Amino acid sequence: MKNLILLFVSFVFSLSIYAKNESQPISVEVTGKGKPIILIPGFTVPGNIWNPLVKKLEKNYECHIVTLAGFGGKEPIEFPWLPKVNESLKNYILKNDLQNTTIIGHSLGGTIATWLASQNDLKLSKIILIDALPASGALMIPDFNPENLAYESAYNNQQLAMDDVTFEQTATTMSKGMSLKESAQEKIKNWILESDRKTYVYGYTDYLKLDLRENLKNISIPVTIIAASQPYGEEMVKQTYKNQYANLKDYNFIIAEDSAHFIMLDKPEWFMKQVQTILSSK
Repeated sequence: MKNLILLFVSFVFSLSIYAKNESQPISVEVTGKGKPIILIPGFTVPGNIWNPLVKKLEKNYECHIVTLAGFGGKEPIEFPWLPKVNESLKNYILKNDLQNTTIIGHSLGGTIATWLASQNDLKLSKIILIDALPASGALMIPDFNPENLAYESAYNNQQLAMDDVTFEQTATTMSKGMSLKESAQEKIKNWILESDRKTYVYGYTDYLKLDLRENLKNISIPVTIIAASQPYGEEMVKQTYKNQYANLKDYNFIIAEDSAHFIMLDKPEWFMKQVQTILSSK
């Protein structure tokens, strides 16, 4: 009887450990051999968005493909969400001794890559930022002040309370502004719908609160920014990036013509060639 009790306790403890390990800020899949590359997707987007690029790179690079908690079917975590994601990625790099790593990040993933590049104890090689800004909140919110953004707000409560039909309509509208291709718009919409709703709402608040413009002064490694020309046009895009990255000493800036936010979906072949060229440059 005593042995049965001990076995039951051990079983319950194992389940508890498993449950705790199930909810992690990041999930990482590793494939390929060679110099390490970390690929971080954007908000609501699973790591498998990088699959076409990874197929091109894995012969020469060790690819670490990230999916963030609450997205792509991954379990959500407790809030604050984004600070935990950032620290978890930093710890992953240190724990796995990923020296001279290149980080490729899209949108929020690029913002995270910028934060990682500004950390003094990480020795990264270069970062490639795809349609990513260091302070999206400052661009979107008049009189921007991160302290004024809170989880409990009328807008967030409205988002959380939306029924499935209304939320799908919202996701459909949002997706149409993020890609010029209908097939890609459908993918983007489904990624939004598949995301954990609370992470979608509160995680976006974390995203808008993050302001890395001062952190840019700490970055000394090569930075390449690939920016979409649509829907605002090249001149406005150039000015926006010039303003947001004013504190960055030097960077290579590339415009993706005839592309919206999801450049890797709108111009896949062009995008892959750009990335391969950047990776091969010294």
